[in-house]
Amino acid sequence: MDNKLIKNIVGQFRDIQEQEFWLDENFKKKIGNISEKLAFVRPLPELHSVAELISHILVWRKESILKLKGLKSTLTMESPENWLTNDDLIKKGWEELKSEFYQSQKDIIELIENETDEYLEKEYVDGFKFKYLLEGLIHHDLYHLGQIGIVIKYLNLKN
Repeated sequence: MDNKLIKNIVGQFRDIQEQEFWLDENFKKKIGNISEKLAFVRPLPELHSVAELISHILVWRKESILKLKGLKSTLTMESPENWLTNDDLIKKGWEELKSEFYQSQKDIIELIENETDEYLEKEYVDGFKFKYLLEGLIHHDLYHLGQIGIVIKYLNLKN
């Protein structure tokens, strides 16, 4: 059972979420101490709040989980749930949003950690392999982790 690539992908998901790695940043470190009050603040009108960014990452993780399960997904860039407003997210609450976010990573790992590397070459839709999906999720997470860092810097300047 060859699963070196799967193990590498799982390791990257864990690193991004909560491990110490070369980047010296991860989601738990970055958002763990953000207060409920600050989580929903847009430091500039053009910037998303931390909660909006976490929600956006979460919705794409959930869509990817559907694909990993072989289910149909319907989310598009234009879907309203792609970027929920702070007003919508406040109803859920910061702690619940973080909890769902952290759980989504665990769910992804549970779905793939016992697969072989052959699984990565299977297509979830014509022309798109699971390897592409999982690597894309990692890139998406890292991209928005950087954005969250910028938002937090602006929030710290304002307070």
